[in-house]
Parts: sequence; C-alpha cells; structure tokens
Amino acid sequence: ASRRPARAAAVVAAAAADSAEGGDAAGSSLVTLGYIAVWYGLNVGFNLLNKSIFKFFPFPWTVSTVHVIVGSAYCAAVYALGAKKASFGRPITQDELKTIAGPASMHAIGHIAANVSFAAVAISLTHTVKTLEPVFNVALSSLVLGQATPLPVVASLVPIMVGVSVASMHELSFNWLGFLSAMASNVTFGFRAVWSKRAMSTIQNLDSTAIYAYTTVISMLICVPFAAVMEGPRLAAGIAAATAEVGATKFWCSLGMVGLLYHLYNQFAFNTLQRVNPVTHGVCNVVKRIVIIFSSVLFFGNVLTGQTLLGTCIALGGTALYTGLNTHYKHKKEA
Repeated sequence: ASRRPARAAAVVAAAAADSAEGGDAAGSSLVTLGYIAVWYGLNVGFNLLNKSIFKFFPFPWTVSTVHVIVGSAYCAAVYALGAKKASFGRPITQDELKTIAGPASMHAIGHIAANVSFAAVAISLTHTVKTLEPVFNVALSSLVLGQATPLPVVASLVPIMVGVSVASMHELSFNWLGFLSAMASNVTFGFRAVWSKRAMSTIQNLDSTAIYAYTTVISMLICVPFAAVMEGPRLAAGIAAATAEVGATKFWCSLGMVGLLYHLYNQFAFNTLQRVNPVTHGVCNVVKRIVIIFSSVLFFGNVLTGQTLLGTCIALGGTALYTGLNTHYKHKKEA
C-alpha cells in the first residue's frame, strides 16, 4: 500500500514531463504538474462534497441540475467580464449548435445517471463500474462509426469486465439502482464520445473550453425539465428537511460550491488534455480514479472487502492496459 502514492506521483511527474516541448522545459513541466494537481484536487473535492450532500439531500436529479446551472452561470459571468477565451469563445451558428447538441444531450443524461449512482451506492463502486466505459466506446465505435478495433485492444477489455464483476458481487453497498445507473452513464458517455468524434471535426475556431461551455448550457436546458418531473413534487419538502438538518447556510453554500467544483474540475481536465499526449491523459484518468476511490474510502470510512479491492485493482489495471494498447495501435495506424 505504501508504494501506491509513489507510483501515482511518478505517473503525474511523467505527465508533466510529456508537455515540455520547446521553450522553458522545466517551467512548462511545472505548469502542467500544477494543472494535474488542481484537476485531481477539484475532482476529489467534488466527489466527497457531492456524496456528503446526498446524505442530507437525496435528490440526485436536482443536484445534477444544480451542477450545470452553476456551471452555466460561471461561464456567463466570465464571458460578461471579457474573458471570452475562458468561456464561450464566440457565438455559434445554428448548424454548430445542432452539432454540439447531440454529444451535449448524452453528457446531460450521463451526468444525471452518474449522480443517481453516487446517491445510491459508495463512490468506490460507481467509479469501479465506470471503468467499463471503454467497453461501450469500442462497441459503439463499431456500430455507429463503423470503426474496427484491433483484437488485442478488445482483449484488454476482459480484465475490466472481470474486475467490475468481482468488485460488484462483493461490494457491501451494492444495489441494482446504483449499478444500473452507473451502467447507463457508461452507455450515454459512450455515445457522447463517438458522436463527438464524428461531429467536432466540423467545428472550426472553437476550442475545447468553449465547446464545454456550450455543452454545459445545453445540459442545463435538458436537466431542468427532467429534475422538475422526477423530483419537483417532493422538492420543497426535501429542501425543508435538509435545511432543518444542516442549516440553510450550509445547504445552499454546499450546492453552490459543488456546482462550481464540478465545472472547474471538468475544465481543468480539458486544459490538461491540451498539454499532454492522449496516453498520458488516459493514465492520469486511471490514477485519478485510484485517488478518488481510496480518498472516499478514508473520508467516509467505507469498508472494502478483499474481493472488492481485488476487483477494483483488476478493473483499473485493465483500464490502464486498454489505454496503452489503444494509443499504440492508433500511432501504428497513423504511421
């Protein structure tokens, strides 16, 4: 166990080194290391605060909507202050809106599904199940885009599926709502990934920051009516109960803060991707899940059985193997 932090630190340090191309290499590496550290910190903070909120306000549809409302307000405020490159960038055309709307709708539904899972089971189980996302990416890439996946890459998905199965069977907090909603999140995020590959190539002069800002606004427009239908009739009573338990100040501040953390950690993930190569970003994602899983176990005092821990490690290892093989064959194809 004592070697795990050292290995994580080595991966993060290697990621920082990857971005040092030209200019001041040491300075560039330090900046990238800072991006990764902030990304991890914001992500851990979001996951812990988000789960804490569900303990006194178990309304995942509403909380999901708050995330994107706060994110949209943040983007609008930054844009109004003149920092256009840190927000929407530029106005988009109707055709560009249609292009972004498909992946954005999958982002919204997948986000809600993930939060339903977070509310129902331990964070560690949700993140373990979400390591299955590459399985759906491969399947949907074949069905939607007609892209064949090399056999070794497909084979690397096997340990992910085995690991998730072992972890789920022995997870003390397991229930079908949490498991199936995490799986639904994988499916919708898989569609988001493949539709983005097909659609984003048609949009010019709009960087990832701006695309994510527009995605957030579209997600808000989708999430609001869903939350109103699913939880609207019970919302007033739920807010009253939550404020009576933790106080109005903590309740509203927690919702505002978790929305800000959600938007910023996603933004830093996009910014980090721009500074490192895809395989490094993929490995950083694996390390990020390790950090989130074990920090949540320590923070909430969850009990991981030996089988659950084994399954989680197998699934994470399979994800790292998939990332490496997938990038290898992409480079081989380009060569």
